[in-house]
Amino acid sequence: MTLVVDVLTLFPDALHSYAGISVLGRARDRGVWDLRVHDVRDVTTDVHRSVDDTPYGGGAGMVLSPEPLAQSLDALGERRGPVIALTPAGTPFRQARARELARESELTLICGRYEGFDQRFLDTRVDEEISVGDFVLAGGELAALCVLEAVVRLLPGALGNAESVEEESFSDGLLEYPHYTKPAVWRGREVPEILTSGDHGRIARWRRAQALRTTLERRPDLLRLESLSAEDRALLEAFAPVVDSPSGDRLD
Repeated sequence: MTLVVDVLTLFPDALHSYAGISVLGRARDRGVWDLRVHDVRDVTTDVHRSVDDTPYGGGAGMVLSPEPLAQSLDALGERRGPVIALTPAGTPFRQARARELARESELTLICGRYEGFDQRFLDTRVDEEISVGDFVLAGGELAALCVLEAVVRLLPGALGNAESVEEESFSDGLLEYPHYTKPAVWRGREVPEILTSGDHGRIARWRRAQALRTTLERRPDLLRLESLSAEDRALLEAFAPVVDSPSGDRLD
């Protein structure tokens, strides 16, 4: 099954350029997914190709008008899948949502600009609003590409090694363990001995412990020390014994 993605934007080239390279480009060449980019200005009829106007109630900036967006959506026909607007006020995008979207056959993303969308358009034509972080961008194109790459790389055939997806950060709710490659000694710093031991069971336990430690230290919102199983606590004590919890407790 090929995932078909429609993107509504004011800057089509921004989508085409990045979607043609690396993981997205190779997966598209293999027929894993297809991208259809639509310039919202194409449905306008005035000489200025206007898609925005001043906000009611006053204030700085311009607001995207609902009619060009609605007409652009209508032009897609019935084939569109979940309709998602990229907005700072949207639900934070998580790996779990990427997995859900990877099971769709069609998907429509709408990129905002200026001060955002007319609320009436969001209320009547959009299924979901998504945010990629607690910061503000000039528009939704970069956010749409973040969503696209997170989703496409989960599709069967998108990556050369399917195991890569299963071992990444957030795949099991944790940040990823640290990686090392050749040379074995780089500027006086050695690769951890355990990784060259050939003991794959011990390596797997070490990696799990490192992932737990990194998540506890850097993203305590994802994992609490008190929620760890006895097995995970034992791994930490064996392989990563000095760990501060958000409350200041230590495992040592």
